[in-house]
Amino acid sequence: MYYVYILQSLKDGSFYKGSTSDLKRRIKEHNSGKGFYTSQHHPYKLIYYEAYLLKEDADAREKFLKTSMGMRVIKKQLANYLLKK
Repeated sequence: MYYVYILQSLKDGSFYKGSTSDLKRRIKEHNSGKGFYTSQHHPYKLIYYEAYLLKEDADAREKFLKTSMGMRVIKKQLANYLLKK
């Protein structure tokens, strides 16, 4: 199984989009400060994820979510959550 996920920084509210085959491990890595971008914005909270059977499908979805159109779609899906912030 492959996962596409969105994390929200508890520090500044920014979003991080990624994909992985091990979601729990990857979130732990982000929160431990591994990686250039995530080390500056951690800790993170998982706010959204999708599961895919094929890595290629997960990679394509991640690429889309990193576009402005993709983020608009996510903001619409998470409108209630984002309003409560």
